[in-house]
Amino acid sequence: MNLIKKIIAILLSVALGLVFIYSGYTKLEPVIETFEFTFVDIGIANWYTAPIIARLLITLEFVIGLLLVLNYKLKSFTLKATIGLLAFFIIYLSIQIALNGNNGNCGCFGEVHYMTPLQAIIKNIIMIGMALMVYYFYEGWKVKYNALFLTTLSAICLTITFIRNPVDYSYTSNNLDEKINYPLELNLLYQPEDTAKVETPKYELRKGKHVVAFLSLSCPHCRIAAKKFRLIKKNNPEISIYFVLNGDKGIKLKDFLDDTKATNIPYSFCLGKSFVQLASSRLPRIYYLNNGIVEKKVDYFELNQYEIEKWLIK
Repeated sequence: MNLIKKIIAILLSVALGLVFIYSGYTKLEPVIETFEFTFVDIGIANWYTAPIIARLLITLEFVIGLLLVLNYKLKSFTLKATIGLLAFFIIYLSIQIALNGNNGNCGCFGEVHYMTPLQAIIKNIIMIGMALMVYYFYEGWKVKYNALFLTTLSAICLTITFIRNPVDYSYTSNNLDEKINYPLELNLLYQPEDTAKVETPKYELRKGKHVVAFLSLSCPHCRIAAKKFRLIKKNNPEISIYFVLNGDKGIKLKDFLDDTKATNIPYSFCLGKSFVQLASSRLPRIYYLNNGIVEKKVDYFELNQYEIEKWLIK
């Protein structure tokens, strides 16, 4: 019976470890930004510290995952760290629900697998139950040089995480055409040929400074941009941000808003050739407009609240 319990404990520990490793990997690849945003959203980081915190937590997931797979000092160390991290994630997810409701993707598996915060809390409770079973069945194995082993393993995981997806504060445009300081054809929005396809914007974008984003409801990068815009607007409501959307106004719009939670950003729809004329085929297309003149164009990963604020006071 003891051997059976031991085998069950080993398998449960390995399974838990693989979940942690996979969770860290999916946050790191292919898009880490949405995980970074959550720390800004709950107020424990700013735009500069969030990338560091996100990568440190991913590193911790990798370390704990590997320790569980190796069955390292389960009862005296690893399982306590496992339960502690899962409890932290439950608290973090509860804060997410309190702030934004149980809508959208919690980001527990990055953008790879969609999971609501409540579903993730249930998953973490189940994982704590599995960890407790292991705790009562099996102590795991020990090594002679514990400090050296843990330091080396942590250093390797930290290095891999930051090399695989390094923090980038450069905010340089690499993939947008260089043409700027030209008037955007906003009359396509305010004097549309086909009012069935183009809604007149709710705000006057031809005067003053505005950040205007052309987004497709089905574009994953557009959703990342919308999530970041929501936080920028939340942090500084004075910034004028406007979405011009393309896509199905029914189910796709609801899904887009549930996922991004960008209900604090005004929007209107533009379909067909007018959208292509204004946005081109590369999305999201984000313009900094000054009295209708395109003064700057950025990609979604370049969005920076502090840079926008500097531009507004010029």
